[in-house]
Amino acid sequence: MAEAADNDIVRSIAPTGTLRAAINYGNIVLAQKGPDGEPAGISADLARELGRRLDVPVSFTIFDTAGKVVDALNGPAAWDVAFLAIDPKRAQTIAFTAPYVIIEGAYMVPKASPLMENDQVDRPGVRIALGRSTAYDLYLGRALKSAERVFAPTSQAAVELFRQDGLDAVASVRQPLEIYARDHSDVRVLPGRFMVIEQAMAAPRGRDKALAYLDHFIGEMKASGFVANALARSGQHDAVVAPKSEGP
Repeated sequence: MAEAADNDIVRSIAPTGTLRAAINYGNIVLAQKGPDGEPAGISADLARELGRRLDVPVSFTIFDTAGKVVDALNGPAAWDVAFLAIDPKRAQTIAFTAPYVIIEGAYMVPKASPLMENDQVDRPGVRIALGRSTAYDLYLGRALKSAERVFAPTSQAAVELFRQDGLDAVASVRQPLEIYARDHSDVRVLPGRFMVIEQAMAAPRGRDKALAYLDHFIGEMKASGFVANALARSGQHDAVVAPKSEGP
C-alpha cells in the first residue's frame, strides 16, 4: 500500500478538501470520455485512486488541450493535480513526479510526400501543423532549425489544418495519427519518433510535501501493475509504462 497520507499531506495536496483534477481530452492515450459521460482512462483512474487514498472527493475539470491545463493553474479553474508531459518550460510553474507513461511524438505526411524519415522534416520550406502549447510544440520550438510550425488550437484541429492548407506534415502523439492514417489512405505516419513524451502527474510548485507523496504514489502505481492495467482497460495497448525511477 502507498504511504499513509496524514492530515498535513492531505491539506497540501487538496487544500480545499476536494481533489481538483485536471483532465485533458486532447490526448486520447491518457483520457477519454466514458460511456456515462464521465472521464475515463489512466488519468481519471489515477485521480480516483489518489482521492480514495486521501479520503477526499474528486472533482474533474475538463480541458481540450494541455496548454489550457497549464494556463488554468492560477485561475478560476485552478487544479491540485494534472496529468501532463514533462517539459522544462512547464516546470517553471509546475512540479512533476517521475513519469508513469512513455508515448511518442510522430509526424504524419501526405502519402506522396518526399519526406521518409523524421530527420528529413526540419528543412527550409517545410510547414508542420500542430496544436499550440502541446508537448511537441514546446519541444519542436526548441529543436527545429529550419521548418516552420503552423498552429491550430488543438491537436485534432491541427490534422484538419494539415489537410485544408496542404501542409507538409502534422506533429502529434503517434496513436491518434496511426488511427487517422488507417482510415485515410492518402496519408502515412513516418516510422520511428521525433521525441519521447514522458507523461507525469503534476502539481503546483511550492507544495513540496504534496509532490513527495505524489511521486511515491506514482512509483507504487507503476510497480503494482495499476498503470499497465488502466492502460489496457482503456484500449491503449501501445503506450509503455515508464521504467522505475532511479533513486538519489
